[in-house]
Amino acid sequence: MASGTKKLQQFARQLFTLSFDQGVLSGDRVAGVLAYVDKHSPAQSLALLKAYRRLITAEVARGQAVVEHSGAVSDAVLQDIARAMSAKYGRGITPVARRNDQLLAGLRVRVGDDVYEQSVAQQLAALARAV
Repeated sequence: MASGTKKLQQFARQLFTLSFDQGVLSGDRVAGVLAYVDKHSPAQSLALLKAYRRLITAEVARGQAVVEHSGAVSDAVLQDIARAMSAKYGRGITPVARRNDQLLAGLRVRVGDDVYEQSVAQQLAALARAV
């Protein structure tokens, strides 16, 4: 069974690789992959699609800077964050603002699996750990 799971993961990675056009994730290519899976109905297509979705979701997250904030944040600040993250990662990063009232004040920025936080909540948590 592990061999079947491994083959399924490899197939999902192959489909993922086909989803790029000149190094950029392409909506048209993703639609083509989904049409192929729909037309040919490979074995364990649901598990295949879940593995494929996980890869696509991770790739989309790599191209977004999710900026969590508790108060108002201007478009200029979001663009500054996007420019800084684009320079740091060497690829285009799109800012996405999300309100999070638990931060109290400050920002938390997530790019893929990386999190950068400068918030009052984080500072209070660090203070609590130190005491």
